[in-house]
Amino acid sequence: MEFSKLGNSGLTVSKIAYGNWINHGGKINEDTANECVKAALDVGITTFDTADVYSDTIAEEVLGRSLKGIRRESIELCTKVCHPTGPGKNDRGLSRKHIIENCNASLQRLHTEYIDVYYAHRFDTTTPLEETMLAFSDLVRQGKVLYLGVSEWTSEQITRGAALARELKIPLIASQPQYSMLWRVIETDVIPTCQREGLGQIVWSPLAQGILTGKYQPGKPLPAQSRANSDAGKPFFNKLVQRWMSDDVLTAIQKLNPIAQENHLTLPQLAVAWVLQNPAVSSAIIGASDPEQIRENVIASSVTLSPEIMGQIDSVLKGFIEYDPSKTG
Repeated sequence: MEFSKLGNSGLTVSKIAYGNWINHGGKINEDTANECVKAALDVGITTFDTADVYSDTIAEEVLGRSLKGIRRESIELCTKVCHPTGPGKNDRGLSRKHIIENCNASLQRLHTEYIDVYYAHRFDTTTPLEETMLAFSDLVRQGKVLYLGVSEWTSEQITRGAALARELKIPLIASQPQYSMLWRVIETDVIPTCQREGLGQIVWSPLAQGILTGKYQPGKPLPAQSRANSDAGKPFFNKLVQRWMSDDVLTAIQKLNPIAQENHLTLPQLAVAWVLQNPAVSSAIIGASDPEQIRENVIASSVTLSPEIMGQIDSVLKGFIEYDPSKTG
């Protein structure tokens, strides 16, 4: 496993992070979830990512139990707040009330006294940003949160948040956007802004919700056990990934297989390695429904792709890549 500093901070993270969205408490049972966490630890992953909203808070509980007994100082535990976690009007957003209450609830579910990186899961347009950052500041000063991050914030939102963080003297160090060979909307604005403000990228969906595994074949039914065919994945899949399910896109993705094979990689390894070639990316989050997927994908942390290979990938996917920065969030 390779490691990197997160942004301009002193925090070291594993270049591959383990994320439990959908799988823990959803797609797989807890025994398999435990096996996946153990496999992640065995291959050197130290960075674990979850959120209060995943599987209606159950994902945090499962991860907390899976990590019980692990030396706390040996891992980086990251979670998020913003999305609805209950039926009430204050059970969502980035108000002081929701942030404080949900942080305390996350600490209990994760069986920990502190969170290494606590993310604003989205930007809340209904709450003054000053209120949000002051609430985060209090959590930092109480020792419940060590570092702060944002997920799917625009360049302008990050700039505003970073200015307040400097004023409050709190460490805003991470951005967690979607990023893959197919989804590059952060390259134009978000990455330059984060580099200026000292934030590193811990990216999610480097496999484009499984599209870049190559398991979806043009002209063929969805695989029975795939995320696209599961109840847990359908709402998100239909919203963001359906555009890639055309035969033209799936045919292009199949053409990446020879590139992967020529470099002694699987297609998932190639896709994860691709995001890690960007020096702004500190870590890539992978999920897994079985331990072997973790053992396979972690190899990408030490892969270097030549400019020629990167160019070949761009040529194959030309016309299917999304660059529009307005689609952030």
